[in-house]
Amino acid sequence: MGIPTSELQAIAPGAIIELFVIELNTTLHGTNTIYRFHNGANLNANGEVVWAGNSYLRFPIECTGFEFGSTGTLPRPKISISNILGTITTIMLDVNKTTVGNDLNGAKFIRIRTLARYLDAVNFTGGTNPFGTPDPTAEFPQEIYFLDRKVTETRDIVTWEAQSALDLINVKLPKRIATRDIFPGIGAFLG
Repeated sequence: MGIPTSELQAIAPGAIIELFVIELNTTLHGTNTIYRFHNGANLNANGEVVWAGNSYLRFPIECTGFEFGSTGTLPRPKISISNILGTITTIMLDVNKTTVGNDLNGAKFIRIRTLARYLDAVNFTGGTNPFGTPDPTAEFPQEIYFLDRKVTETRDIVTWEAQSALDLINVKLPKRIATRDIFPGIGAFLG
């Protein structure tokens, strides 16, 4: 279920919470590990946000370029994750043990957005969400991308460029050819 339009049109709809998931693929990375992050703050001491029963670790992450334009090109967001503690480099080294040269390329990157009112009650003191009722299905449409290439890796930050599933190799649209037999009314246009 998406977020009801009435909630978004309210005078004070509440904070939009942005969550990120990186899913590794056994074929490409040798493991199917899932990493969950958020780049905000939380009221509890450990900084994790729990939504839909999953814990999202507080971690400096910045994502840009999700905008859709009218030019016909698909967005290619840039994902930058802090590497201050060497966490991301360690993950990439673990992946490289099984698949040499893979810097998480091909990993699924999911951007999830929901409202604070739908977060699990464990995020709040007293175990009650003061903003509303938790709902693990109330979210904006998920934005799914795949990490295409590593742009930068330093001691401070790792940046990837992501691509849409439609930009993947050998993916073509439409999957079928439109002919007069399928669309009889189009014959006038095809001449």
